[in-house]
Amino acid sequence: MTESCAPQHRAVLAPDLAPGLAPDLHGRRPEPGPISVLPRSEDAFAAAVEAAGGTLVPLSTGTRGLIWLSSERAGELNGVLAANPQIGWVQLPWAGVDAFTSILDAPANRHVLWTSAKGAYAQPVAEHALALILATLRVLPRRARATSWDDVPAGRSLYGRRVVIVGAGGIALELLRLLEPFGVHTTIVRRSAQPVRRADRTVTAAALVEVLPDAEVLVIAAALTGETRHLIGADELAVLGADAVVVNIARGGLIDTDALVAALAAGTIAGAALDVTDPEPLPDGHPLWTEPRCLITPHMADTPEMTTALLAERIRVNVRAFLENSRFVGVVDPRAGY
Repeated sequence: MTESCAPQHRAVLAPDLAPGLAPDLHGRRPEPGPISVLPRSEDAFAAAVEAAGGTLVPLSTGTRGLIWLSSERAGELNGVLAANPQIGWVQLPWAGVDAFTSILDAPANRHVLWTSAKGAYAQPVAEHALALILATLRVLPRRARATSWDDVPAGRSLYGRRVVIVGAGGIALELLRLLEPFGVHTTIVRRSAQPVRRADRTVTAAALVEVLPDAEVLVIAAALTGETRHLIGADELAVLGADAVVVNIARGGLIDTDALVAALAAGTIAGAALDVTDPEPLPDGHPLWTEPRCLITPHMADTPEMTTALLAERIRVNVRAFLENSRFVGVVDPRAGY
């Protein structure tokens, strides 16, 4: 009997997400010391702290580092920090930190070094993005809803397509690698014009509307901030071609949902595949549920089975950095929001 192989995902960090101190710390480091895990503890993460030489303690005045494992309970974190101003480092559980925006840059918390999981989950999320691209091009949303045999030819190959990816973090980098065998022509849209490895071209966000008319596949893989909310709205959807498909594996708020519903209903774009929505969860009865050109997965691009080992490794690396004066991974810039 062949022994099954465990997944071997790894972190994928963009060059500008490389290890380093947060810009607003000006080289100051948090004081090392005991670490608490809240609002719940899990064996894998406790083991990661101990494997890096950390000392796990219940939350107390002795706590110096904090592993926070819930975005749903983000509101509680502010109270924990207010009651424990001695905490100098907080590890957050996800790549996106939009749930913690009001806490990150609060004046009382500006001494805190924040790290996230950005880059840690890039491989499973990029894999999901590729699945959504293929499914949408091959009209699987319509096929899956069919209740009788439909022999009208439909569906397109990914090979040689023009793909625009908004964002240049770990997910975008890993997706570029996965797309290479398909011989696609790729454009990265990002804040700076610094070239991205494996991309055929890189443009700034200011040029987004200029590159959209050429896109056959548009992938949203950017961070959600005040500046990027509704980055893809009615104007952007209007300049996409009628054969273009939109895939969002980042945050639902990056797309204006009403504008997307209208574009799909009018047939001005060929389809959409969403792992994230706005609002989220998407309410029962929402028109996207019955839109034949739309495929929805319920924010499942990564699951605990995929992410637990990856977050544990991020925790291990950053606990070691916390204790040994080495470099942190996935440092958050509170002003930028990611």
